[in-house]
Amino acid sequence: MAQLTRCAWAGNDPLMRAYHDEEWGVPERDPRALWEKLQLDGFQAGLAWITVLRKRDAFRKGFKNFEPEKVAKFGEADVERLLGDAGIIRSRQKIEATIGNARAYLEMAAAGEDFADFCWSFVDGEPLRGDGVEVLAKTPLSEAVSKELKRRGFKFVGPTIVYAWMQAVGIVNDHSADCFRRDRV
Repeated sequence: MAQLTRCAWAGNDPLMRAYHDEEWGVPERDPRALWEKLQLDGFQAGLAWITVLRKRDAFRKGFKNFEPEKVAKFGEADVERLLGDAGIIRSRQKIEATIGNARAYLEMAAAGEDFADFCWSFVDGEPLRGDGVEVLAKTPLSEAVSKELKRRGFKFVGPTIVYAWMQAVGIVNDHSADCFRRDRV
């Protein structure tokens, strides 16, 4: 059987390869899933993505499956509980940002703004296709999305985090030109 060519970042770790092959770059349209993935990308800031992948199940447990309605009700006791959870990345700022981001998400919903519609509005509902060669950390588009998220009260949504998230949720297809997934997502 021929060896599959993947994006270089997928490496040889089976968890990273599975994430690359099954999730990364697949257009996500579910508002809650988009929000969850944005939060996980925020936790990844300054760390390797494999760290988040290895802790994702613990994150989901600690953050009540990333149900914004539940996370928005978290208080100081929940923050302390999460800070004591070795299964997740224990950053007070990132934990508190996630709680605040749940509240911002719900404020958008209360104002009649669907999170998925908001996310996809920047690309008219269709994934953008990168050139497959240049590896970018941020773009004018991620800067615009970041600005709008911040305007709505979101934290840990700088343009670099937002671009990584846009790639992960398929808003941008940045699989490398020779990657077997490029034309499949």
